[in-house]
Amino acid sequence: MKTIEINTAQNVTIQYELASFGNRAAAFFIDLIVLFGLISCLNIFFLQLGSSTVFMYLILLPVMLFYTLCSEILLDGQTIGKRAMGIKVVKLNGDPATAFDYLIRWAFRFLDIWVSAGSIAAMLISSSTYNQRLGCLLSGTTVIKKSSTRTFTLKDILNIQSIQNHQPSFPTVVQLSEQDMLFVKKVLERNKRYKNESHRELLEKLADKIADIIGVNVQLDKEKFLKTILADYIVLTR
Repeated sequence: MKTIEINTAQNVTIQYELASFGNRAAAFFIDLIVLFGLISCLNIFFLQLGSSTVFMYLILLPVMLFYTLCSEILLDGQTIGKRAMGIKVVKLNGDPATAFDYLIRWAFRFLDIWVSAGSIAAMLISSSTYNQRLGCLLSGTTVIKKSSTRTFTLKDILNIQSIQNHQPSFPTVVQLSEQDMLFVKKVLERNKRYKNESHRELLEKLADKIADIIGVNVQLDKEKFLKTILADYIVLTR
């Protein structure tokens, strides 16, 4: 399962699961069904009006060509198929995708999907870091599942260790806010998932900072200290 971390406008990092090729292919076929139904309805409508064939194609062709582009612009990175599959287009840097981004994605659909029968899209999505086809790479976008893979709540903190009969070691932890605790939980999760020096260094600096705020000396291992104050916070504030 590939994931991506996106910074929101509030400078909060949220981790999302990237949409797989299967998710995107399913959304594509749902859109084809929707488009076929829409064109069929319009065709019947124009036939009943006695419109000329030329006039019908002047209406139907733009619908066929621009359905995806217009949908993603109007539905904030989604088509009906993407919405049905719970996926959407986002910028890698966290900024809102622009109409120009969607235009680039749409323009390269002809090469990614239609000309190559989807082979180029399948190859790139399966092999690239952020599951990007050519249009995604050039526009700096990708497609994610809308539900974040890590939604942290205070209830999650209970999973760190059992707090039955837990005696708080740091009662001054109540000076901190719920958001502070969620950030601590996130740092612990990242350190557990990505075992490297930078995450360990962040964990240790956070432990030192919290110890300074609540006025205690850290005698425990820094990771154990953070887990302890999380359990203390739950016991003292629930």
